[in-house]
Amino acid sequence: MINFIFGEILYKDDKKIVLDRGGIGFEIFLSVSNLEKISIGEKRQIHTYLAVGEKIMELYGFLSEKESEFFRILKSISGVGPKTALNLATFGSPEKLKESLERGDNTPETKGLGSKKLQKILLELTGRIEEINKKEKNSGKGDEVFEALLGLGFSKKEIIEALSQLPVTMKQTEQRIKEALKILGK
Repeated sequence: MINFIFGEILYKDDKKIVLDRGGIGFEIFLSVSNLEKISIGEKRQIHTYLAVGEKIMELYGFLSEKESEFFRILKSISGVGPKTALNLATFGSPEKLKESLERGDNTPETKGLGSKKLQKILLELTGRIEEINKKEKNSGKGDEVFEALLGLGFSKKEIIEALSQLPVTMKQTEQRIKEALKILGK
């Protein structure tokens, strides 16, 4: 619903910030590690997730889109609420969180979570990592051609659409970029 908000940070404590956007102060919960990276008076884009419940309406914030996407994956795990997902999302990717959980690292982000809950999260993530990797492979992310076109300013949607029109037999990166640019130039 609210993908991101750009504004000036007016207030910050150990759990949240108040971000001013057009005279409206948005209260946004951030992880401890993200709170350490920002300061009052700074103008910043914060990616957000609006959690709506029977008695609550809260905004959760992230410093990157990738972290926001990871939060949504964690939030979809049964028994993982938004505050837990917010802290765990600071790992940045399912792979990094999985590695940390497998090593048994005791981090501030996992503090307060019981071993059974951590095992459940680890189990759920293992299955999801495969899904995510398949989805990214099919969407072209991680592909040199995809990254090059993204660097030229094309949107992910445009790039995926253009790459889907290329012949499967076309393997050379340079040739794929040229053909994709022809398609995108129409």
